Amino acid sequence: MEFTITNARLIDDQVVDVIVSSGVIAEIGNGLNKGEKIDAAKNLLIPGLVDLHTHLREPGREDSETVATGSMAAAKGGFTAISAMANTFPVADTAGVVEQVYRLGQEAGFCDVFPIGAVTQGLAGKSLAELGAMANSKARVRIFSDDGKCVSDPLLMRRALEYVKTFNGIIAQHAQEPALTVDSQMNEGIVSSKLGLVGWPAVAEEAIIARDILLAEHVGSRLHICHLTTAGGVDLVRFAKSRGINVTAEVTPHHLLLTDDLVTDYDSVYKVNPPLRTERDVLALRKGLADGTIDIVGTDHAPHPTEDKDCEWQSAAFGMVGLETALSVVVKAMIETKMMTWADLVDRMSIAPAKIAGYLHHGQILKVGATANLTIIDSNANWIVDRNRLASKSKNTPFEGMQLPSRVVHTFLNGKQVLSNGEIVNGGAIE
Repeated sequence: MEFTITNARLIDDQVVDVIVSSGVIAEIGNGLNKGEKIDAAKNLLIPGLVDLHTHLREPGREDSETVATGSMAAAKGGFTAISAMANTFPVADTAGVVEQVYRLGQEAGFCDVFPIGAVTQGLAGKSLAELGAMANSKARVRIFSDDGKCVSDPLLMRRALEYVKTFNGIIAQHAQEPALTVDSQMNEGIVSSKLGLVGWPAVAEEAIIARDILLAEHVGSRLHICHLTTAGGVDLVRFAKSRGINVTAEVTPHHLLLTDDLVTDYDSVYKVNPPLRTERDVLALRKGLADGTIDIVGTDHAPHPTEDKDCEWQSAAFGMVGLETALSVVVKAMIETKMMTWADLVDRMSIAPAKIAGYLHHGQILKVGATANLTIIDSNANWIVDRNRLASKSKNTPFEGMQLPSRVVHTFLNGKQVLSNGEIVNGGAIE
């Protein structure tokens, strides 16, 4: 398969043609013409986006999402690689389950799906899962997380860090001290007091981050902090990096833009774990992402069926879908505010996550020989979020009706076009 992407604008504003042949970039220059032509129309060409925090729900909750529908949502969002969290039914705590998720991703073919293994058996926090077996499986798992639940036992967390160190693995922690968040419904603060909802204190996140930083330093292992949300958490990660501790951190798009004030009307679309925080926290998160304290953006794409979200606040499930809006929300929060450049965005949403996870064929600098995992973006476009047009099986987006900047136009996976003019390509036909 050989084709030429013409009139592609790079992040340094060069306009070039790119020949893709046998799944790799074969030539970059001007006046090139081999095979089929795909006109980029001077839109931005970047490496495909990479997400280290995706909930695909399969196996077990296919009413929320499947690997196939989640992969299509990823392609529409410009992602060529996503990482499937372990809180499925059954839990992805064995080689068999992670291999099933990996196989389903390969069969879907819209993006590369890399399973994340559970840290503990059944996410119960009592004993370690089959970490070695998952690492040695066909899925070659390197990231392990009980996301949705915290590995709260410090001895078990230490043992997990020690175990994955033997094969350069990572423990990705959902930083939430459970004793401090019993029945919590939203951020603890002025709004929670007014609404009479049980508050979720910032210290519950920060206490676990502080503990795990010290454990990672003691063991000399790799720690990744999932969905950082508080100003204090940013300070702790900054402190850890100043000491040379091997810690990385992520922030979600929604925590860069939305605040707990939105909960005032009890609209459960804004119910998310960890919760939306204050404007002060949002600004600290933006600054942390801009200066590199926070390494990456992770979507925490968390689909739920309508009946699990369209109900009273206390009964509603935690979570928001985010794959299809992630890029645009980060552009709005970080580029339009002039806190980051497009080069910074490419680093935080493609190059850095691929490097952390070891996804060798993703997040590559655009050069001859690089795998053709590519995304083309109309950076001048604006679009209105319509939940009914989402590829995700679930529609629980907090951005419904919002105008967002920048639109993903084309996505290429291993040299194959999977998104054309914003529509999924399936077997050569656009659907």
